[in-house]
Amino acid sequence: MTFDLTHWQTRLDQLRAAHQVPGATLAVLVDGRIHELASGVLHRGTGVTATTDSLFQLGSVAKVYTATLVLRLVEAGRLDLDARVIDVLPGFTVADPVATATVTVRQLLNHTSGLSGDFSLDTGRGDDALARYIDACADLGQDFPPGAAFAYSSSGYNVLGRIIEVITGLTWDEALRTMLLEPLGLTHSVTLPEQALRFRTATGHEGPQGEDPTPVPVWNLMTRNAGPYGGALCGSAADLVRFAHLHLNEGRTPDGTRLLSPDTVTAMQHREVEVPDKWTVSSDAWGLGWTLYDWNGTPGYGHDGAATGQFAYLRVIPGARVAVALLTNGGDARILYADLFRELLAEIADVRMPAPFGPPAEPLVVDVARFAGTYRREGVEITVTAEGGVARLVYRFVGGMAVYSDALEMELTAVSESAGVSGTAASGAAGAGVTVFAGPGTGTFSGDWMPVVFSRLPDGTGCVYVGARATPKIA
Repeated sequence: MTFDLTHWQTRLDQLRAAHQVPGATLAVLVDGRIHELASGVLHRGTGVTATTDSLFQLGSVAKVYTATLVLRLVEAGRLDLDARVIDVLPGFTVADPVATATVTVRQLLNHTSGLSGDFSLDTGRGDDALARYIDACADLGQDFPPGAAFAYSSSGYNVLGRIIEVITGLTWDEALRTMLLEPLGLTHSVTLPEQALRFRTATGHEGPQGEDPTPVPVWNLMTRNAGPYGGALCGSAADLVRFAHLHLNEGRTPDGTRLLSPDTVTAMQHREVEVPDKWTVSSDAWGLGWTLYDWNGTPGYGHDGAATGQFAYLRVIPGARVAVALLTNGGDARILYADLFRELLAEIADVRMPAPFGPPAEPLVVDVARFAGTYRREGVEITVTAEGGVARLVYRFVGGMAVYSDALEMELTAVSESAGVSGTAASGAAGAGVTVFAGPGTGTFSGDWMPVVFSRLPDGTGCVYVGARATPKIA
C-alpha cells in the first residue's frame, strides 16, 4: 500500500495540539519501509522543535529489550528459562524464603514472580548500582507466591538485568549496547543522560489534564539501577521500530545476521499468562516480555512506557507486517495515542481497536461494601471506602515511590462483573470473579477513565489491580 505521509503528518499535528502534547514523533513500518514524522517542540521553554531523529525516554518499553537480551543468553545455552534465580544469582534473597528458593527466570519475564513490583531505591550512578539494588531486595515483599497470579513487576526486571550482568560480565548498559543496539544499527538509542547530550532530546512536561503542561524540573526521577525495567533507555521512534522489526523478521537484522531463532521469537509472543486487567495497557495476555493484544480477533504485541513526563507506545501487527511507535513528552498522551492509532491501524493494518474504556450507559449496581479496606504493596497503599453504595478510592505512593505523585482520589463507577479469568498460566483453571470499576482518568496513563479491577488471589485474598499491578488486601 502507499503510505500517505502528508495526511498522517496533518493528523499528528492536529491530534497533538488537541490533546496538549508538546511534542511527538511517529515511526511507521509498512510496505517494507519506515516512514518518520515529527510534530511540536521538545521543550516548551526553549521552543526547540521536535525532529524525526529526536530522542525521547522510552520508559518500560525497555523491558522488551531486557527480555530480548535474556532470550539471547538462553539461545546461547548460558541460561535456562526455568532455572531458579538463586541458582543463577548465588546469594539472591527476598523477604519471603519460599520465593527466594523457588522464583524462576520465566516467572520474572512473564510477571508471575509475585515480587512486589515498584521497589525504588537510589543506589548511585556507579557500575555497581544494579548489584547494590539486588542486595537491597533482601527486604522486598511478596504480593503472592511465585506462579500464582499475574502482577506487573518492574522489580522483577531489575533482577533479570542483574542476571544479564553476572552471566556476561558486563553492565546492563554495555550488554544492551554490544548485544542488541550495535548489531541492529540503532545509532539513536542510548541509556545514560550524558550520552543523550549528543542528540536533540525531549524534556518531559506535566500538568492538569486538559491544560498545556509545563517542563518538568528534573531529567528523570528514576535512578540508574532502574535501567532494565525502564529508567534509562532513550531512543528515536525509528530506532524503536527497527527493534520491533527484529521480531517481525524472525530474529534477523537488516543485513541478515541472526540474533534470535524463529522459535525464540515465537516463544516470546506465546501466551504465557492471562491478565485480569485487560484495559490499562490494552493487554489481552502476556508473553515473555511482550504485552499481547487482541483487537477484535487480530493479534498483536507491543509495550507501553512512561518516564518523567514522557510516554511511549509500540504496537506490532505481525499478520500485516506493520510496526508503529509513538513517542511523546507530556500532555494527554494516552488519548493522543488512542485517537491516532485507532485511525492509523485501521487504514494500514485493518485493525479495529476496541472503544475507549469507560462506564456503561446504564448504571451497573454491585455490592461495593465487600471491596472496602486497605490494600498494600511495595511503594503503594490503596484505601477503598464504601458509603451509601458508592465506592471511593485513594491511591498513595509511599516509601521510595513517594516522590512520583501526590495521592490520587476518585469515586468509582461499576463497569462489569463476571466469573473472571485466570491470573495464572494460560492453560490454568478458571480464576476468581472479576469486578471492574472506572475512575476519572489522568489522560497520560488511562485516557478519560482509569480501570480499577477487583479480583482474588488463588488463596482467596482480595486484591485490586490498578495500572496492571496487583495490590493485596491487608485489612
